Amino acid sequence: MRPKKHEATREGDLFRSRLDQIINMKHELVQLAAKIDWAWIDGEIAPLYSDKGRPGIESRFVIGLLLLKHMFGLSDEGVCERWVYDPYFQHFTGETFFQHTFPHERSDLSHWRKRLGSKLELLLAESLRVAHQSGALRTRDLARVTVDTTVQPKNIAFPTDAKLLHAAIKGLNRLARHHGARLRQSYLRVAKQAAMMAGRYAHAKQFNRHHREVRFLRTRLGRLIRDIRRKIKGHGPVEAAFESPLSRASQIRSQRQRQRGWKLYSFHAPEVECIGKGKARAPYEFGVKVSIVTTNACAPGGQFVLQAKALPGNPYDGHTLGAAIEDTQRLTGRQIERAYVDKGYRGHDAPKPRGVFISGQKRGVFGIIKRELRRRSAIEPLIGHMKEEGHLGRCYLKGHAGDAANAILTAAGDKFFCPGWDLKAAAKGEAPDADYGVGGFGGLQELPGLNKPVIA
Repeated sequence: MRPKKHEATREGDLFRSRLDQIINMKHELVQLAAKIDWAWIDGEIAPLYSDKGRPGIESRFVIGLLLLKHMFGLSDEGVCERWVYDPYFQHFTGETFFQHTFPHERSDLSHWRKRLGSKLELLLAESLRVAHQSGALRTRDLARVTVDTTVQPKNIAFPTDAKLLHAAIKGLNRLARHHGARLRQSYLRVAKQAAMMAGRYAHAKQFNRHHREVRFLRTRLGRLIRDIRRKIKGHGPVEAAFESPLSRASQIRSQRQRQRGWKLYSFHAPEVECIGKGKARAPYEFGVKVSIVTTNACAPGGQFVLQAKALPGNPYDGHTLGAAIEDTQRLTGRQIERAYVDKGYRGHDAPKPRGVFISGQKRGVFGIIKRELRRRSAIEPLIGHMKEEGHLGRCYLKGHAGDAANAILTAAGDKFFCPGWDLKAAAKGEAPDADYGVGGFGGLQELPGLNKPVIA
């Protein structure tokens, strides 16, 4: 059920301290919270609620926590812990009085990420609107963009045959205990020893002994699979619960290191893909490909991420350019005049191919286009910051939905704090460097498909 709307009160409390009396009201987070259109966000996610049941948590509280998490590079547990002793965090999430305990559960963040799904794009759109309103992002910065792809690694160990076989044995045993299936033998003790020795033999380049341990693990996994199938035969619900794990275990048992075609790289995260980007330090990375669109010019608030999207299936970069440009135009409400990409986008599917310039291109490159093409590589350090200081460097969220949510939230939180500095300067009487076009953000009154006046 939809929660009640937040109502701020000016009344005091004898036993509680008002936040506006103990914090600096010109602080960046205070200024930023006042500019975010919380009512619009709440209205957009209203269809996700049921008409019955207990009223849910206030949307500003959870969405504010998600933004704070990615603005400051914290974990779910870390942002909940800091909320208790940071009055600015409490004010940002809509609290009026200082709270001494966290009022909800940490798992509510996970439930809300699943509930929001594709609606998480609203946070990125709102971050760009606030940045433009504060002067951190100018209208002319949106017309020329840089597009690139990177890998968002998953939180898995580097996959080797021995590790995968051992993980499958442990996973099947854990599931068998949960469903009460009594196995003839678990093989947990001997599998652990074999996996450990396989790694030691491989390190010592004693490959005959290494292959012997891997064969031992493969044989024990096969025995375990057959034993489980015998024990659950005829039990419909248990068979349904074991269908996917047994399929993954069989794939791990049958696959070989240098075989062609699809392979499984993690027992608990089957969506992980092996992606080679040609890096000397990391020839192969295991995760999902992510498309990033940024401003080409350096805006007053820095280089902004305009769009981020996970691309499961490891598609060719050139085949993703058209969709990336269309999504960016939908979020910003501004037509893209020129896009700058690297050589991996040759043979792209952009709707206006003459407006796409590839690194190393000579024909048609002169004047300002030549200068902007040299700035294409500025997207690389921005991606590096998103990986090192944000959450793009390792995704801890589950499944394809977790990959998509982590990418879009990292993009939304990357520069969300920058408008706070301009708003703080405005509060002091200093004029921010604003450059509003006719009709507001991007020259349009509404974002297509979002039904929102972008400049109030």
